[in-house]
Amino acid sequence: MDATFVETVESADSGEIEALPVPEHYRAAVLRREEQTIFDGIPVADRDPAKTIHIEEVPTPEPGPGEALIAVMASSINYNTVWSALFSPVPTFAFLDRYARTGGLAARHSLPYHVIGSDLAGVVLRTGPGVRRWRPGDRVVAHCLSVELEDPEGHDDAMLDPQQRIWGFETNYGGLAELALVKANQLMPKAAHLSWAEAASPGLVNSTAYRQLVSTKGADMRQGDNILVWGAAGGLGSYATQYALAGGATPICVVSNDRKAEICRDMGAEAIIDRSVDDYRFWRDDRTQDPREWRRFGARIRELTGGEDVDIVFEHPGRETFGASVYVARRGGTIVTCASTSGYVHEFDNRYLWMHLKRIVGSHFANYREAWQANRLIVRGRIHPTLSRSYPLAEVGSAVDDVFHNRHHGKVGVLCLAPTEDSGVTDPSTRSRHEHAINRFRRF
Repeated sequence: MDATFVETVESADSGEIEALPVPEHYRAAVLRREEQTIFDGIPVADRDPAKTIHIEEVPTPEPGPGEALIAVMASSINYNTVWSALFSPVPTFAFLDRYARTGGLAARHSLPYHVIGSDLAGVVLRTGPGVRRWRPGDRVVAHCLSVELEDPEGHDDAMLDPQQRIWGFETNYGGLAELALVKANQLMPKAAHLSWAEAASPGLVNSTAYRQLVSTKGADMRQGDNILVWGAAGGLGSYATQYALAGGATPICVVSNDRKAEICRDMGAEAIIDRSVDDYRFWRDDRTQDPREWRRFGARIRELTGGEDVDIVFEHPGRETFGASVYVARRGGTIVTCASTSGYVHEFDNRYLWMHLKRIVGSHFANYREAWQANRLIVRGRIHPTLSRSYPLAEVGSAVDDVFHNRHHGKVGVLCLAPTEDSGVTDPSTRSRHEHAINRFRRF
């Protein structure tokens, strides 16, 4: 996009943006259908996600009924983008083809390329028929649940709708691009005190953490709870840590190095377990777990809590940690799980679940109301973005590789149309009150 288009989008009013011609093509981070077998026979750990992500010009889609076309100022990297780029656990095009078979406008999503990315902060350019809440010129962020709500199952909780999908992962036209196509019921207001890059970073992980930990559909956290947070300085865990602290609970933060431990201390956490120091080895080999290490881990937790076990385990690593998570939860406690970044096949000793009356709760992303409530806390400055650094769109492969190899802390952003990492702030007075919290992740 040329500089005049970007300048107009950032500063113009609704009428000027409606008069602004929409480009016929835009740059996007895409996967190519022809490359979906490129990693066949290669173990996931040895794959290179940067190899499959290409920056290409693609045609601009026309927003249909209930849809909006967004000028994307910034986006960010989530682990689902890593999975997409690795073509794991299945090639990403399988999702697009399945969606296309539902018919109607969904057929547009099955293409030779997949525009990936499940976060954005930007400006509404155009809206399709039937959109009334949002207008061109509105500054927005996107909730990444794509759902038609044609099935009755979705009307109590949209996450139970059999046709719910994650935008930019199971649909096309995602957020790692200069333009994106979303449903109007994905949009939420952008926090005025945040830059574009900062505002783009909470979306998926903030909403996921809210449902997983705070919502009655997740762990239903209470004041006074002890909460074990795996990866507490990472993209998902950093929000769980903030919610625990803001809600009167005690996070026990598990991190992988001293730098991440210091981030947790800076957020206000006091109980921290640095795995690089304590060197817990929950697996003796690829097939055998070590219950002695579970017990050693549990003893360390009780040292930090004054002799108490944890009420809730905030689980997302999966296979590597799940046996330990089930073991250390208190009698009647809850293990709430999503993601499984270290492996989907979990193994645990069921005696510690069934005989101690524990619960395993599956949690997947968030419905629109949960996402709206989570975003409201961002807008009000009660929960803060955890952006550590940003890459330009042209270097999105490096950003994805950082997340794949856990070289990051907090979130990794991507500048799409935003000229700088600091652009987009329109409420400097509110920002000044939260400057330290906003910048804490950038200092490490």
